[in-house]
Amino acid sequence: MSSPEEHEEEESIIDLSSDLFMMSQAMRQAQNAYLDEEVPIGAVIVFEGRIIARAHNQVETLKDATAHAEMLALTQAQSAMGDWRLNDCDLYVTKEPCPMCAGAIVHCRIKRVIFGCIDDKGGACGGFINLLQQPTLNHQSEVTHGVLGDESKMLIQTFFAEAREKKKRAAKRGPDQSPYLN
Repeated sequence: MSSPEEHEEEESIIDLSSDLFMMSQAMRQAQNAYLDEEVPIGAVIVFEGRIIARAHNQVETLKDATAHAEMLALTQAQSAMGDWRLNDCDLYVTKEPCPMCAGAIVHCRIKRVIFGCIDDKGGACGGFINLLQQPTLNHQSEVTHGVLGDESKMLIQTFFAEAREKKKRAAKRGPDQSPYLN
């Protein structure tokens, strides 16, 4: 039987392979996107308990509509694995993937997709449609949602509220006024 001190020490050890820990790593990527003034979505891909890819949205930075966090992470993971098949990999992403990303996830054969907040309007993992578990496709991924979902949703909502406020301020200034004079 273990002492209370030993039991407390066991509980304080961080489980580096837990969904919560891996999603916190995806959240760090989302925060990087936020700082880069990109829609704050982050992703990590894990193989055998080790992160092999990290990415965040870079649509504006790269001027590329396909530069979603998931797409960039998939490309990195394929490079790390030396194969386009990612059968034994898990994808952690802060927001439910869109149809483009879900299609790529199916084609890469990701084993599990774990995401934060649901996207009722455009999510393709059960929010709007479910491409990841479409029985007619050649692969289905296991789906887990809601891991750090509230935190992911709050970061996205904050980003868009700030963007709307900036747009309002710019409209009030008018086209001839410098943003630096106010």
